[in-house]
Parts: sequence; structure tokens; C-alpha cells
Amino acid sequence: MSPAKASHLTAALAVAFAAAVWGCAFPATRYLLDAGLSVGALLTLRFGIGGTALLALALATGVPWKRQDLKDGLVLGAVLAALFWLQTDGLRFTSTTKNAFITGLYVIFTPMVALLAGDRLRPIHGAAAGVAFLGLVLLVFKPGESFGGWHPRGDTFTLLNAVLVGVHIVLTAHYSRRANPWVLAFIQVAAVGLVSGAVALAFPSVYGFQGGRGLALPGVWLALAFLGLLATTVAFWLQSRFQSQLGATEAGVLFSLEPLWATLLAVSGLIPGVRDRLSWAQWGGAALLLAAALVAELGPRLLGGAPATDETIG
Repeated sequence: MSPAKASHLTAALAVAFAAAVWGCAFPATRYLLDAGLSVGALLTLRFGIGGTALLALALATGVPWKRQDLKDGLVLGAVLAALFWLQTDGLRFTSTTKNAFITGLYVIFTPMVALLAGDRLRPIHGAAAGVAFLGLVLLVFKPGESFGGWHPRGDTFTLLNAVLVGVHIVLTAHYSRRANPWVLAFIQVAAVGLVSGAVALAFPSVYGFQGGRGLALPGVWLALAFLGLLATTVAFWLQSRFQSQLGATEAGVLFSLEPLWATLLAVSGLIPGVRDRLSWAQWGGAALLLAAALVAELGPRLLGGAPATDETIG
């Protein structure tokens, strides 16, 4: 039995909260990489913690485990594993804010993937995606630097990750309408943890635990707890539970607030060793991102349209 539907506003706020949590995960991930954790160790621990918590909650709630839910979760898990490896490895070669901003380009890839999947795109959401894309361009571009400041490995890996995020959002929009959110969240998170652990074991010198280097440093386990419990257990459950009540493009615009939160935390200096600085043009891009989210949410109401839940799945 699928969970009872929440209001459209509740679903939008839940997705926006998940975006805020994921935005804060960028500086936390940077801190752990700088502390000496490899990509494999970091992802294995993060998704191991998150998967364990989700399994305990799923068993405690007594949810049914249907074969179709397991299949859907594995598909999402495969996409999720690929995108997180690209994003986290890319972060080693670029700044925290650029990694977050380029990841946020999924705001333009999501409607493209949705159209290919047969979804119907609301014009107001397409306009919001365009505004968000312009904001992200302002945030990323650095005049005077080669390729506009583009790093051939770090930024390219992050861009590929952004494409897969768009795929993940669209697939979640499809699967979350028929799957139990606890099962869907657990299976995909567990898949990332298992894949990451396997890679860490297969390539110990590059992606392994390297003798536990960094795990004894102050703040490392606090950052891992945040990533595992809040940015994985809570955020992925919220996405699995509430995204079904939003259109894929609308969800993509709300998720595009993610780099805005990452920026605010990265420039604040609250995370040890993480302190980025932005130009006025980049702050203008951040403002456009916020405007795009407001257009996506308030536009249909101001124009007298129905809530965005009628963006259909083909």
C-alpha cells in the first residue's frame, strides 16, 4: 500500500529541505577528502551508515518487500553509484562551490531527460529551468582563465554527474509513484555502499582505507554521521516519499537550490579548511537560482493554473 498523499506544499518543502541537506554535504565531503579519506572509503562509510539506518527503519515499520520495488531500487542504485563516484572524485580536482554549481546543471538536464522519457513539460517549469541555468553559468564561469576556469578532469567528471542526476530525478519520479519509499531508499543506498566497498577492496592503493588515515582526526566521524544519517537516510527517504507528488522538472528546479546552500556554507568558513570566495557575478547567479525556484513554485498559482502535480508520466 502506497503512503497517503501529502499536500503539494508539503511535498515541495520536503524536497527543498532535502536539497538544503545535500547542499551542506558538499563542504562536509570536501572536509573528509582533505582529512585523507579516499573516495572509496568515504562513500563506503557514508552509504554504509545510511543503508544500515534505512534497513533498521524499514524493518521496524514492517513495510512489504515487493520484487518490483527491489528492481526499481537496483536501477536507481546503479545510477546513484555512478553519479556519486563522478561527483566525489571530481571534487578532488575542483573547488567545493564549482563542484556544487556544475552538479546543479541537472536543472537543465532534468527536463531534457523527462521529455525523452515521455513526460509532459509545463512551460512555467521550462522557463524556471532556463533561469536556473543562467544562474549556474554566472556561478561557474571565470573570465580570464583557460576554458573559463574549467578543469578537464574535476569539472568534466562533475558535469557527467549532473547528467546522471537528471536521469536519477526522472527515474525517481516514475518509480516513487509505485514503490514503497522505505524499500526504494534502502535498496539504492545499499547498492552504492556495496559498489563503493567493492571498488575500495579492488583498488586499495587508490580508493581503499589506506590504513584508516584520517579516521582519527577531530570532526571526521561527526561529518560522516551527518552525511550518513541526514544527507543519506533522511534526504533519500524524503525524495523517495515526496517526489512522486511533484513533476520531474519542478523537482529538478527545487533541487537546484542545492548549490546555493553549498555556497553559503563554503563561504562561511564554518567547515574547517573550507573557505571559498565569490564574485558579484557569482552572487547574482545564486540570486537567479533562488528566483527560479520561486518561479517554479509560485508561477502556476499566480497564473491561475493547477498545482504542478499534473506533470504527467508517459
